[in-house]
Amino acid sequence: MHEMECRVLSIQSHVVRGYVGNKSASFPLQVLGFEVDSINSVQFSNHTGYSHWKGQVLTADELHVLYEGIKLNNVHHYDYVLTGYTRDTSFLEMVVDIVQELKRANPNLVYVCDPVLGDHGSMYVPENLHPVYKNKVVPVADIITPNQFEAELLTGKNISTEKDAVEVMDLLHKMGPDTVVITSSDLPSRLGDRFLVSLGSQRTLMPDGTKSTQRVRMEIPKVDAVFVGTGDLFAAMLLAWTHHYPNDLKTACEKTFSVMHHVIKRTISYAHELAGPGRKPSPPQLELRMVQSKADIEDPAIVMEATVLTL
Repeated sequence: MHEMECRVLSIQSHVVRGYVGNKSASFPLQVLGFEVDSINSVQFSNHTGYSHWKGQVLTADELHVLYEGIKLNNVHHYDYVLTGYTRDTSFLEMVVDIVQELKRANPNLVYVCDPVLGDHGSMYVPENLHPVYKNKVVPVADIITPNQFEAELLTGKNISTEKDAVEVMDLLHKMGPDTVVITSSDLPSRLGDRFLVSLGSQRTLMPDGTKSTQRVRMEIPKVDAVFVGTGDLFAAMLLAWTHHYPNDLKTACEKTFSVMHHVIKRTISYAHELAGPGRKPSPPQLELRMVQSKADIEDPAIVMEATVLTL
């Protein structure tokens, strides 16, 4: 790997204990050689899947103050911005302002956005975030990682076939981002009902000025457990692997999904070990085994193969 000074501004949640938001993204990115500057959009004791949580929430004004400090020292040159779960429209709009300003300073900056709106047909953020993502955030994003529900919401089009999914990804490209990965869908897997389907699409500008699109499909083994922080890890790993394989979505997805597989596998076997036979693991037992997965993050054995779609 060539020596790189690649700097990421990651604006996400922070938890004292466990792995979600910046805690899920920073370590893996650092292991892969990225400098990570973190702004913690919240500071909680732990994620909200536990019985109790306490903490503070950063306001849009407080976000602006932190960014101003970075700017006053003239150290606001970033190669990437990474964002995830947000509950507040004014905070999200401030993020957009920051991204636009950073892109003016560095036109090559890549904004990786997980547009967290909900899943399985229901929203788990306030509804007024939907238009902000659709009209302001997605247009300035370069890489987005929605699930099927979020992709449908952002485009207003339902996905019931692979063809629908490709059309939705094309619509998302038209809105701005050159790379779209639908992280999970309800499409039937060719490998049976114990797998779910993920799809990706990447538009590349060719030397002659035309755009070519690579589309891939992956079959992902389902896991019978609820993990928190996996989406944040996914977006961070897609950032890292698209950086190393900029025009090869197939390899970037294989690396990213393989990392996810190794981390989740290690987490689930540890959780079951802790919980004991026949007992359901608790949220603390299901915290991602991030540090223990360092070698897999750095150099994942490829256990997932992407199929290139020919349409």
